[in-house]
Amino acid sequence: MKDNTERVKKMSFASVYPHYITKAEKKGRTKAEVDEIIFWLTGYDEKTFQQHLDNKTNFEDFYGQARIHPNASLIKGMICGYRVEDIEDKTMRQARYLDKLIDELAKGKAMEKILRK
Repeated sequence: MKDNTERVKKMSFASVYPHYITKAEKKGRTKAEVDEIIFWLTGYDEKTFQQHLDNKTNFEDFYGQARIHPNASLIKGMICGYRVEDIEDKTMRQARYLDKLIDELAKGKAMEKILRK
């Protein structure tokens, strides 16, 4: 994972966002649900999120400027072969949090459970 970290941090969030939507929609979920998860995790609203997409903000800055939800630490489990809670790099852990939440959405989990309410 080390060799991947810098590459991921420099990728624009806007380049990955459509993949989250596609993954959700293939399983009968919606873009609105994907956005709700992103807003919950990052503290962004529609306007600030759109600015990040328009500016092609990289992952490091996208998560660095976010107000990560206090319950994000409740996100546990495996994603991409890594245990989310064990990922040391903060940006990578936060990116994997979102991967895990989108995964749960695609698997049909209820929003209340996904958003750790």
